[in-house]
Amino acid sequence: MSDPAGGPPAAVSSSDIAAAGFPPLASRTGPLVRAFLLDIAIAIIVLLVASLASGIAWGVWRVVVVVQENGGQAPEAAAIAGAIGEPGALAQILMAAVGMSAAALVLYLVRRRATAVERRQSMAALRRRSTWSWTVLVGVAVFAGSTLLGYLMQLAGSEPVPTNMALVEEAARHWPVVLVLFAVVLAPAYEELLFRRVLFGRFLAAGRPWLGILLASLAFALVHEVPGLSANPPLAVLQLWLVYGGMGAAFAWLYWRTGTLWAPILAHALNNGLALIVHGLA
Repeated sequence: MSDPAGGPPAAVSSSDIAAAGFPPLASRTGPLVRAFLLDIAIAIIVLLVASLASGIAWGVWRVVVVVQENGGQAPEAAAIAGAIGEPGALAQILMAAVGMSAAALVLYLVRRRATAVERRQSMAALRRRSTWSWTVLVGVAVFAGSTLLGYLMQLAGSEPVPTNMALVEEAARHWPVVLVLFAVVLAPAYEELLFRRVLFGRFLAAGRPWLGILLASLAFALVHEVPGLSANPPLAVLQLWLVYGGMGAAFAWLYWRTGTLWAPILAHALNNGLALIVHGLA
């Protein structure tokens, strides 16, 4: 299987930039941040369009099912609307996968497509034993760290409920195989492509990895726990942001350290798989 995203270019130091006659790093921060914000805007637009399209497709499919159940006779509009109802766990998972995958692929293809050299470097890095060691270490450490934080915050009286928890639990009851494929295969792939290759990778290539880790991890946390969409109190929301932000930072560092996007993809998959197993959701 070829690497669609490639590995990151070697980090550029301040002395390298000065020796090459480029402007100081501080003067290059503005364009980087503007490019980052443009990436975010494009991702949101694509996500909304893809989600709307998948929602319409689901609605059309439900109408067809309703008509078939009525012997080919189209019921009244009010009856159709009632029969369509709300998308279930399976439909919501598929819509989420379509929307986020579309956003990640569009951003990758239009804004941060890997070169042939980057792909070769990525595959070479994947063959190194140290890459696999770091991948397992980070994947386990992320899961252990988030579990420990959750335990300590529980002792302090904070027990946040992630926005997607109800969806995950319903999927675990009725569609466990789909849940595993989504959490362990699809989500790690498109999230790492978007947040690490595109958003963080832009800063890494420009020699500003720490700023990239900060901004990309903040975006990663906000996507997973959007303020106002759950009943969590402020302290619980902050806890979830710390968990997701720390996860994003760890995966970005792993990408930087190993030079291949496959490392954070696999570490992300390991973390999600451990979560499913330990919490009995698989």
